[in-house]
Amino acid sequence: MIESAGRAAALGEYIVKHKATVRAAAARFGISKSTVHKDVTERLAPVSPALAGEVRRILDLNKAERHIRGGLATREKYRHQREEPAG
Repeated sequence: MIESAGRAAALGEYIVKHKATVRAAAARFGISKSTVHKDVTERLAPVSPALAGEVRRILDLNKAERHIRGGLATREKYRHQREEPAG
C-alpha cells in the first residue's frame, strides 16, 4: 500500500503541474488509465487531501472540455484526409 500511496502522490503532482489528462498521466507513468484514476480519486485523498482537491478540479475541467478536444481531433482528422491524395 505504501508504494501505491507514493505513486498516487506522484501522479497527483504530475497532473497538477502539467494540467494533464488521466490518459496523459497513464502514458507518462506507464500504467493503465484505470490505475491512474483509482490512485488519484481514492488513494490520494488519505495521503494528501489538498492535492486530491486540486487534482479533482483539473479532472473535472478535463471532463467538461473533452467534447471540445474530441471535436478538434475529428476536424483535424478530416482536414488531413482532404490534404492527402487518395490511393
